[in-house]
Amino acid sequence: MVKITFPDNNVREYPVGVTGMEIAKSLSDRLAREVLSITVNGQVTDLTRPITEDASIVLHKWEDDQGKMAFWHSSAHLMAEALEILYPGVKLGIGPSIENGFYYDIDLGEQSFAETDLVKVEEKMLELAREKQEYIRKDVTKAEALRNFTEKGDPYKVELITDLEDGTITLYTQGQFTDLCRGPHLPDTSYIKSIKLLSIAGAYWRGNEKNKMLTRIYGITFPQKKQLDEYLLLLEEAKKRDHRKLGKELELFTFSQKVGQGLPLWLPKGAMLRERLENFLKKIQRKYGYEQVITPHIGNKMLYVTSGHYAKYGQDSFQPIHTPEEGEEFLLKPMNCPHHCEIYKFKPRSYKDLPIRFAEFGTVYRYEQSGELHGLTRVRGFTQDDAHLFVRPDQLKDEFKKVIDIVLYIFKTLKFEDFTAQISLRDPNNAEKYIGTDENWEKAERAIIEATEELGMNTTTKVGEAAFYGPKLDFMVKDAIGRRWQLGTIQVDYNLPERFELEYITSDDKRLRPIMIHRAPFGSMERFIAVLLEHTAGKFPLWLTPDQVVILPISEKYNEYAKKVSLFLNNYDIRTLIDDRNEKIGKKIRDNELKKIPFMLIVGEKEEAEEKVSVRRQGEGDQGTLGLEEFAQFLTEEVKKETEEV
Repeated sequence: MVKITFPDNNVREYPVGVTGMEIAKSLSDRLAREVLSITVNGQVTDLTRPITEDASIVLHKWEDDQGKMAFWHSSAHLMAEALEILYPGVKLGIGPSIENGFYYDIDLGEQSFAETDLVKVEEKMLELAREKQEYIRKDVTKAEALRNFTEKGDPYKVELITDLEDGTITLYTQGQFTDLCRGPHLPDTSYIKSIKLLSIAGAYWRGNEKNKMLTRIYGITFPQKKQLDEYLLLLEEAKKRDHRKLGKELELFTFSQKVGQGLPLWLPKGAMLRERLENFLKKIQRKYGYEQVITPHIGNKMLYVTSGHYAKYGQDSFQPIHTPEEGEEFLLKPMNCPHHCEIYKFKPRSYKDLPIRFAEFGTVYRYEQSGELHGLTRVRGFTQDDAHLFVRPDQLKDEFKKVIDIVLYIFKTLKFEDFTAQISLRDPNNAEKYIGTDENWEKAERAIIEATEELGMNTTTKVGEAAFYGPKLDFMVKDAIGRRWQLGTIQVDYNLPERFELEYITSDDKRLRPIMIHRAPFGSMERFIAVLLEHTAGKFPLWLTPDQVVILPISEKYNEYAKKVSLFLNNYDIRTLIDDRNEKIGKKIRDNELKKIPFMLIVGEKEEAEEKVSVRRQGEGDQGTLGLEEFAQFLTEEVKKETEEV
């Protein structure tokens, strides 16, 4: 018998070789119908694999990420099977599950494939799914795997197998289709009831621009048709909220091929919006004792060699900048932290000086592949709301908690009220990814865990998601239509102070290393504004929106009064514009509703005579007539309510 421990610490005994599905059936028939995968001793695996030793388990349903991943990974294999039937000779690359669905990279050779072909593949997938084909796992030697895919004529699989170690290779077969895969998968294809192939795109093999361009097919599947219908409605809503579309309509930012892909140009309204966000954070930071610094956009290559960023980001950086002096190389900076370390070293530091908090809205550069670029969420140049705190060990936890306070205040003010905090730790089985000693990593991880526990925060933990120099606390925000975004990060770092030989002098004249806290509540200005745009559908909070008021004169006779109103409100720092087009007032109202300006002030003969304005609120209609002073005070109070501390 084996002892099986459940999440509630309940323990049951089962025969050796029991499967996850058999365990689920022993608990309830309904659970057996709904369960999709199982975690055994921390490893997500198939429900059909035997358990041969005592184990702690978690059963995963559709509601769980691990359940969805198995479902969508199995769906990728189903799509590949359908493609091999419909397009004989197709060569297969990789087909993983992703956050929403799955994709498969394929090489069709001389065969063509268009968006219109997706329906044909969907139909074949549904036909195969109904056959209830079992996903059968098989461990094979490297030689056997190479022979299998060489005979089949699948060069991409052969290349992947060549990089694998013998004894770690598994194949999965459903029906007549076999694929190289670690799993896990569903028990069989009948779980997949509803399928939608969404789009096709180009993707370089293994993400390398020097390799062949393959065809990537994206899809999503569900256990019920109702779930697919709901998802398609969500996609329609997401299209309306697309920050690229809204950014153009609201005249916030643009891109230019002549300037370069992935390098946003901020238009006047977007620049003003960014400036207000920056000033908002700067005001908070002043209360918490931060000092602003400014560093160059480039740095000597050796700066980033010292920090470890060159080893980490060298391949993703722009080519070195060579100067007229022989052998001198500079890089566009991929991170601000090495520069801040050098500012710390500017003069000797005493234990009394700490904590030191340097803040900068610093622009950094990383060479993302063109196929990965996406509006403001994936760019090549972005501005981080960066700060680096240099602290003593006895200050670490309190300073970490103060940073959490800043993040939570920002989320509250901007109405990101649904979020989770994720503790991202290193993967001890993949030590080459990280720098620093085990001792320092353990201290840094413990500090984050204890700080969140003391604040009573609900957190999740992800192993392997840490930065290369330290563990972190990431904030995962849910937007208005249920999508999750990673915004804001706080990291604890014992390693860069070691690499840069940073010191402070103790009360007894010893020299010790400070600890660094890296933090960026917004993450990057570009990504944060993109998410905020989609979250609000372009209806920014009143304090933040580029234009708070548009004044609509009924006819050109009242243009002068409109200017007088604008000047009056500008004296209250209320941002206004005038729509003095020679159009009927109804059209002006309709047009300005679409611009998402919070208030419309209509002025005509009566308003001019009484020195008043007729007020309309965006999306709510007529709000009555107010005097200029009365309206200015009303709007000022509205702004104050949105930004006052809670």
